[in-house]
Amino acid sequence: MSQKILIPGGSGFLGRYLGEFFIQKGYEIYILSRGKAKVEDQMNFVHWDGETLGDWAALMEEVDIVINMAGRTVNCRYTEENKRQILESRLRSTRILGEAIQKAKNPPKIWFNSSSATIYEDTRGASLANDESSSRIGDDFSMGVCKQWEKVFNEAQTPHTRKIILRTAITLGMQGGALPPLVNMAKWGLGGKQAGGQQFVSWLHVKDFARIIDFLMQNEEAEGVYNAAAPNPMLNQDFMQILRKVCGRSFGLPLQTWMLKLGAVMIKTETELLLKSRKVISTRLAKEGFNFEYPTLEKALRACLNLS
Repeated sequence: MSQKILIPGGSGFLGRYLGEFFIQKGYEIYILSRGKAKVEDQMNFVHWDGETLGDWAALMEEVDIVINMAGRTVNCRYTEENKRQILESRLRSTRILGEAIQKAKNPPKIWFNSSSATIYEDTRGASLANDESSSRIGDDFSMGVCKQWEKVFNEAQTPHTRKIILRTAITLGMQGGALPPLVNMAKWGLGGKQAGGQQFVSWLHVKDFARIIDFLMQNEEAEGVYNAAAPNPMLNQDFMQILRKVCGRSFGLPLQTWMLKLGAVMIKTETELLLKSRKVISTRLAKEGFNFEYPTLEKALRACLNLS
């Protein structure tokens, strides 16, 4: 009998990629979504509201692994209402998943919960990269969301379920996320360094994201916090230079901070993704023997764009 994976909030880019990845490995995939119940691309979509126990909770008696990705998108303006929804959607969904696992007589073996590499403070210059032991965690909105999210997860009493937090870097794939707009910018001649280009970018190919989860599933000793980031964070100016090279563009117009902020207002998002300096690595994955298929940015980008 094949093993079953439940992905709450898995209807987006990362969740669907995980579903396809693990279907190829013989798993049955169930996705909790606010949409209608359906079967699509061999994935079973199950309705939930992300806040209360319902019929979906019966799945906790059947599934082997839970990979929680639920939470309102952060690709929006940080109005007070949007910030409230970003925070509460993560806390409520994590809390109710913990309750469902706790009530199950045959609970899942493993519960992965999303977090973000943005939990660490802005890190620039020659400062050491943030690994899982870093105490450089601050108190702005995004860092506060991550801290509260992890706190709710850690407080859940699930003694028969192994728990893992994934602090994930910017994940690269052409099916969604940050890469498609960056590629378009490069192709339109706007792929220069951004806001001076001295902020670090921590990144991860989407296949390595799935491979990390698979690796930790097989490692029965794995639990606690893991950074999900490729081993080579780089300056924004270097990131954009490599992106231009892969896209076949020799020139990219540099974008100043005021330009980015104006553009963010126009497309109703925030500039944090481009302006914050994320310098993150995973010491734990390296020590435990995980090997990245895409350790360098050029190799990752060429794979994303289906280039040899």
